[in-house]
Amino acid sequence: MFQCYNPAIMVTGIRKKFDRIKNLNPDILFFLVALAFIGFSQGLVESTFNNFLKNTFSISDLERSMLELPRETPGFLTAFISALFFLFGPRRTAVLANLIAAIGILLIGIFSLDFSVMLVWLFIFSIGQHLFLPLNSSLGIDLAPAGKHGKRLGQFSGVLNLATILGSLVIFFGFMFLKLDFRVSYIIAAASYFLAACFLFIMKPDKPVPSHLKLKLKKEYKLYYWLTVLYGTRKQIFLTFAPWVIVKVYRQETTLVAMLLFIAGFTGIFFKPFLGRLIDKLGERFILASEAAVLVFVCLGYGFARTLFDDSTALILACICYVLDYLLMSVSMARATYLKKIATDPDEVAPTLSMATTIDHVFSIAIALLGGVLWAYLGFETVFLTGAIIAIVNFFSALRIRIPNRTENPEHSL
Repeated sequence: MFQCYNPAIMVTGIRKKFDRIKNLNPDILFFLVALAFIGFSQGLVESTFNNFLKNTFSISDLERSMLELPRETPGFLTAFISALFFLFGPRRTAVLANLIAAIGILLIGIFSLDFSVMLVWLFIFSIGQHLFLPLNSSLGIDLAPAGKHGKRLGQFSGVLNLATILGSLVIFFGFMFLKLDFRVSYIIAAASYFLAACFLFIMKPDKPVPSHLKLKLKKEYKLYYWLTVLYGTRKQIFLTFAPWVIVKVYRQETTLVAMLLFIAGFTGIFFKPFLGRLIDKLGERFILASEAAVLVFVCLGYGFARTLFDDSTALILACICYVLDYLLMSVSMARATYLKKIATDPDEVAPTLSMATTIDHVFSIAIALLGGVLWAYLGFETVFLTGAIIAIVNFFSALRIRIPNRTENPEHSL
């Protein structure tokens, strides 16, 4: 029973782990490092951006929602921008995406002379972010062994999460003890995005996506497109209105948002790889339907906690909802693996993910604008009641998922 403490056995186990790492495809290691730098940058930006807007420009609730138009329009343009760079291939396009993000966040940090100028820099930053968004999933799937796409995406997402934690911790301790400000935070984020681009550039270039696959909708993927529409509306409620509830309704500062990101990120280190394995084991139908069911209660918690409880209890519930909401965002892996399983041609995965980003942003922009009007005239509760209704529709839509029986060819066996 004490065999596990035998030093020889422990040394052998450590050697095996190092051997596994050594035998990994080098591109996987480069991609992991790139994701770490991207996650670190995201932690810096996500922890501060809402307070940056509030403290620097003192914008109203309606202005906050209207800001999503320049911020999310690049998401709508993703398929068209990706089509312009089809000769680069996905990996080289990922390099370009992170260079653009680096330039955008650097300009936000240094040259945001007024709100209108900041919107221009935000548009540039958002182009880089959204251009990389579908590539993150497609590159992860490409580096996964057959039948274990969920597991590999979960591992990659876990690394991204760990780095996001580090970014949020830098913000928490920096703002509390070291007099860190928004300007320096965004300069550091820009440097981190640049380093991510460098490691993506080291990866072996892949083949260009055939031009005839660009900007193409296929009826075989209509359920996937519909799930993407629902995801776009659900995502925007979390990205725009969930942190704004904590900052504006509950009057909390940067440090609390950073701490919530830390808690969610730390939990995600274990949750996301576990979720990836669950996707492979239980299937996308079960995972996506479960996410939608939980999201109904999360939306109701955001919207009505203050109506049902005292302010301190309501704030705790809102924070719990935020952490759950953050973790549920990772269920987007299941949509990516679902597309991989129903794809009639493997080369269609990357361009279809880009097209999906464009589709979901049509509706995410719409819900951001509609949500701002609802918040301003009917109260923030109506925004999250709308979110709960969308989650119910998402639940019944996910139940329609059927996976065709296809034999996958082994790829990237690691």
